Amino acid sequence: MLVLRVPAPVLRCSGAPKPEGGGAVSDAEIPAGPGRPAEAVLATLFAQSAVGLFVLDPQLRLVRANTVVEGVETGEYIGRRFTDAFRLDDPDGSEQLLKRVLAGEGPLRDHLVRGRLRRIPGDRQFLVSAYRIDGPGSGPDASALGVLAAVVDVTERERGRAREAALAAVRDAVGGSLDVAATCRAFIDALVPGFADLAVIEVVDEVLRGADPPVGPLPPETPLRSAASGRCDAVRDGAEAGSGAGVRWSTGGATRRLPARTPYALAVADLRARRVALGPDSPWPDTDPDEAHAVAESGAHSLIVVPLTLRGAVLGLVSLYRCGAAEPFDDHDVSLAVSACTRAALGIDNARRYEREHVIASTVQRRLLPQAERRQAAVETAHVLLSGRDSGCWFDTIALSGARTALVVGGVAGEGLQSAIAMGQLRTVIQALAGLDLEPEEVLARLKDTADRLAGERASLPPDDSLQGESLSAGCVYGVYDPFNRTCTVARAGHPAPLIVGPDGRAVALDVPEGPGLFSADSALFAPATVTLEEGSLLAFCTAELLSGDGSAEHITQTLARPGRSLEQLGDDIVYALPDDTRSAGAALLLARTGTISDHRFATWDLAQDRTTPATARVLVRDRLQGWGLDEDTVEATELIVSELVTNAVRYGAPPLRLRLLLDSALTCEVHDGSTSSPHLRHARTVDEGGRGLFIVSRLASHWGARHGPDGKVLWTEQELPGDASGPFPPPPE
Repeated sequence: MLVLRVPAPVLRCSGAPKPEGGGAVSDAEIPAGPGRPAEAVLATLFAQSAVGLFVLDPQLRLVRANTVVEGVETGEYIGRRFTDAFRLDDPDGSEQLLKRVLAGEGPLRDHLVRGRLRRIPGDRQFLVSAYRIDGPGSGPDASALGVLAAVVDVTERERGRAREAALAAVRDAVGGSLDVAATCRAFIDALVPGFADLAVIEVVDEVLRGADPPVGPLPPETPLRSAASGRCDAVRDGAEAGSGAGVRWSTGGATRRLPARTPYALAVADLRARRVALGPDSPWPDTDPDEAHAVAESGAHSLIVVPLTLRGAVLGLVSLYRCGAAEPFDDHDVSLAVSACTRAALGIDNARRYEREHVIASTVQRRLLPQAERRQAAVETAHVLLSGRDSGCWFDTIALSGARTALVVGGVAGEGLQSAIAMGQLRTVIQALAGLDLEPEEVLARLKDTADRLAGERASLPPDDSLQGESLSAGCVYGVYDPFNRTCTVARAGHPAPLIVGPDGRAVALDVPEGPGLFSADSALFAPATVTLEEGSLLAFCTAELLSGDGSAEHITQTLARPGRSLEQLGDDIVYALPDDTRSAGAALLLARTGTISDHRFATWDLAQDRTTPATARVLVRDRLQGWGLDEDTVEATELIVSELVTNAVRYGAPPLRLRLLLDSALTCEVHDGSTSSPHLRHARTVDEGGRGLFIVSRLASHWGARHGPDGKVLWTEQELPGDASGPFPPPPE
């Protein structure tokens, strides 16, 4: 045994406070030696101190120690280095600190170190203070006799702090997201590695799809899906746990059914948390060999399994493991795990409710949108819809008379079912307005009138209705493409203007005055813009989300200018490069490539404003329809329709008079004259000699109507063709 012999007359710990006043004995006056007061002071201090005291010689070997620190047998360690007694995690760093104290750089106070004791399993934490023991003399040149170290085992205190920190981390991290997977991941990140070395959270499979959780106890064989799991790097790499390593987490996906007679199955059966010691003597591994094998490979020796319950319903199960040299879980840890899982269950249930509403809203949105691509006469179209959180986006292509096509994209701001419902209302209204052959600015003006009425109905709801205080916001862009003159007329209401890419790859944004939003209080008028397009030009109508962010509009135009790509491929290319927040928010994109009507598909005649014109028109129509190979019934019906329309134009219209036939999926007849007066259908009496023209037309045609322009009006009809009459046909004779 080494004995620290202190030369008389001085025994002083460097950095210790000196007594003040004349009544106390200064450290310089304490004589050292057998039977002297200094020896009695040391004996009393080492015998009765509430902290562990260790005297180290200049080589940092133990010379004297008390037995306050449990697990340190002083006799066993006398003569050995200080770091051997406590098996510190960072022995070199701790030794350097002691050497600095020994060198006179000042005392070390309340330094927290981690280590382990030979006689007590698990990690321990110690609060260490160290003071230099000076020899005879004073000042920095005085020789050092050793170091006095005071050690306090603060393991339980630090564990309590760690539990509080883990619970606070769960409270801060869980509940900030309405995504089940993100909520589960945040829960794992909050507990690993500070509280557990390995954690798994499993959710009832139906709950992940938004269904109501089953009421406990959980029925046997209920499938649970792994939502997230995480383990610290030390466990993953086979090192000792508890080293503060980083976390490797993974989203789940695997589904399992809990075998009976396991802690997992019992926890969801009686809805109680369990603390289980794992090892070769565990009684349950034989019932679930796969799980037992996975646990054995991880090195886990302690398990807490907690059911995720809320208001008596079971959402899932949480399994927490400690591995390697980590301290086993205790009852305090179980209480913390239950509190943390209660918070997680609340966050998961909120996310589930949102997910359910989102699924319903997305389903409604999908059902209210076009269910199939609609073939248009002279326009090729494709669309991309990213549902995301925004369930109010919509698009549409509407076939109009005269082979024209209406292109529509709009959006109702907000999330959830109410946004989808408002979107469906607006889309229905705009389809009805499009059928009236109104100009784009008139369509938006009447659509805004409808939106104002919807907003008024919402504002008049009872005060306790949640919708009463939610304002509506929506935008829409409406364009009409005419293939005969290759023009596109566009108006917009609080919505981005469409992008135009010419056949040469040059892209520009159409300069359209922005009108007020559909639900805004602004009463400004809508102003249209008309542009003439080259054949093969590309139009891109998109919601504002696609154009938000730096370079988004430029990226879209560059993508649309790529040659040799189909519209579907261009749409996919745009989506691939979108930021993640755009895809999660939702957006709509409608692409249209313009074309013209083949010369063999239509015929136009300028007619005289004369009483013989109806007969002339019948002859022209018969010749052309026979040249197209249509059946005799269709020819006779069309002759009668054209005769009535031309007669009406000759009697009540004004020059110029023009007749046009168009053969596509249906047969269209159009008669244009310079009058702005509109005919109307009426039922003639028995004695009337006239007034039956439009009635006959309405019976022979599938659809009919009138549209007005700056130079007059057009009366048009559409006839459905039998069989494949709109297919290949011989060109008309020269």
